[in-house]
Amino acid sequence: MSGFHVASPAELVFFEACGSSSYWAREMQALGHEVRLIAPQYVKPFVKRQKNDATDAEAIVVAARQPEMRFVSPKSEEQQAQAALFRPRERLVRQRAELMTALRGLLYEYGAVFPIGLSQTKRIEAYVGSSDAELAALVVAECQDLLMQIFEQTTRIEAKTKILARVAASSEIARRLQTMPPLAHEGMRWRAAGVGPMTALAVEAFAPDIAEFRCGRDFAAWLGLVPRQYSSGGKERLGRVSKAGQIDIRHLLIIGAMSRVIGRGARNIIQESWLGRMIQRKLKMLAAIALANKMARQIWAMLISQEDYRNPVKATTA
Repeated sequence: MSGFHVASPAELVFFEACGSSSYWAREMQALGHEVRLIAPQYVKPFVKRQKNDATDAEAIVVAARQPEMRFVSPKSEEQQAQAALFRPRERLVRQRAELMTALRGLLYEYGAVFPIGLSQTKRIEAYVGSSDAELAALVVAECQDLLMQIFEQTTRIEAKTKILARVAASSEIARRLQTMPPLAHEGMRWRAAGVGPMTALAVEAFAPDIAEFRCGRDFAAWLGLVPRQYSSGGKERLGRVSKAGQIDIRHLLIIGAMSRVIGRGARNIIQESWLGRMIQRKLKMLAAIALANKMARQIWAMLISQEDYRNPVKATTA
C-alpha cells in the first residue's frame, strides 16, 4: 500500500478510526496526502448487508462524502507516547482494586469485615499476622500473597505517577492547565489545584486540537459532560449525562469535582456561591458533574486563548 501511495499524486485519504489509524495517518501525511479519520459509529449506518473489506471501504467512502460528517483528528506521536504512559497506570490501579476486593472477600468468608479503601491494607496485614485471627494456614498464606501483590502494584503505581509528574512539568500545556484552582474566585479560602498533573496530561494526550471546538460547551459535550437530549416536537427533554465522550478526561474531572463537593473540600464552600447554591438544589453527584462541566469550559478557554488561569474577581477589580 505504501508503494501505491508513494507513486500517487497528493490526494485525500480516508480511514476508519481504529487502533493504528493515527500511525497510518502520519505515514500518509509524510507522503504529502491529506488524511481524515471517521469514527466507526458514523461509518456503520452506511454498511450494507454483508461484512467484508470491500463493503467496509464503500461505507467509508459514502460516509466521507456526507457534507455534515465529523472527522477525528489523528494523534501525534507525542500524544500516543503520553497515552501509552497514562493507560498502564490506570490498568495497575484497576488491578490493585481487584486484588483488594478479592482480599476483603476472602476474609469476609471467615467473619472478618473491613471497610472499603486502600488505607485498610495495614490493618488487614496486622490482622492476618496476629494470633487472634482464626484462619487456616492456607488462608493466611493466600492473604499474605494478595497483600504482597497489592504492595507491589502500589510501588509500580507510585513509580509511574512520578514519571507522569515529570512529563507534565516539562509540558507548557500541562503547566498552564495546572494554574487553574476550582472556583478560586468564590471565597479564596483554599488553594487546592483544580487540575493536577494527571488531568493536565490526560487533556494533552487525549484531546484533539482545541481549536476544533467552537466553544467551551462543545468541548464539554465531547467529554460527555452534558445531558442526553430526547427532544421532539419543539419540547426539550434532557436526560442523564451522555457519557458519550472521552472517558479518561471525564473520569478525572468528575473525581476532582467530587473531592470538592464531599469530604473536607465541602467545608469551605460558601453558601451564596454558585457551587453552594447548586448543592442546595441538586444532589452532590449532580453538583459535581456541573462543576466538572464548568472546569471543562475553563480548560477550553485557557487553551484557546493560550493564557494561564485568571481570577475573574481580580480581573474585574483591576
